[in-house]
Amino acid sequence: MKTDFHPSSERGHANYGWLDTHHSFSFAGYFNPLREQFGALRVLNDDMIAAGTGFDEHPHNNMEIVSIVLEGALEHRDSMGHRHVINRGEVQVMSAGTGIRHAEYNHFKDQGTAFLQIWIFPRQKGLKSRYDQISFDREKRLNKWQLLVTPDNQKQEGALWIQQDAWLSVARLKGVKQLDYRLFNNKNGVFFFVIEGAAGIAGTNLEKRDAIAVSDIENISVTTTSGAEILCIEVPMD
Repeated sequence: MKTDFHPSSERGHANYGWLDTHHSFSFAGYFNPLREQFGALRVLNDDMIAAGTGFDEHPHNNMEIVSIVLEGALEHRDSMGHRHVINRGEVQVMSAGTGIRHAEYNHFKDQGTAFLQIWIFPRQKGLKSRYDQISFDREKRLNKWQLLVTPDNQKQEGALWIQQDAWLSVARLKGVKQLDYRLFNNKNGVFFFVIEGAAGIAGTNLEKRDAIAVSDIENISVTTTSGAEILCIEVPMD
């Protein structure tokens, strides 16, 4: 088993006033040669957008982008004609593929919106651009893994899909609990990110917004004594 602990305090950070953002991997003005990616996982940004502000229209290509709203609501519009609001508990996927332009704004004028922005390299370049979003029942992740995203060739009802052999899941553990995670593909690696609470993973104690990358393993246990909400991102390593 290989592990790499990512303390929250060591993430890249920038505060532009309208955006307070933390980067798990090199991004924009933050560069760390030891934190450029984890397998196919290229970006995990922890963003807080101030009320009434947001990202103006900008381009993307050849990237599978997943957005998970943690609080507030995110307003989205893109060059494919989609105009949607993504609320807390909803997840959005956008395959940038051959190229797409989009803008993202805080839907509210009186409160911040927090969301996780995840970029995963696609299986190949030049794929068709697409958009989708789903609202997930948060109660269905209580003390178990709730599957959010699957590969396009292993679609499951009630989950989104992307054009890569990757799976995203989330679990909300209460009290003293142990929960195992078994990899869908033993050649993959897993990036665990603690959204809230504290947990023990691979012999490491993680607090809120800490993460750990784990590879060369088939099954791993997550434990907590006081509760935690944990995002699991399983991706190819080559």
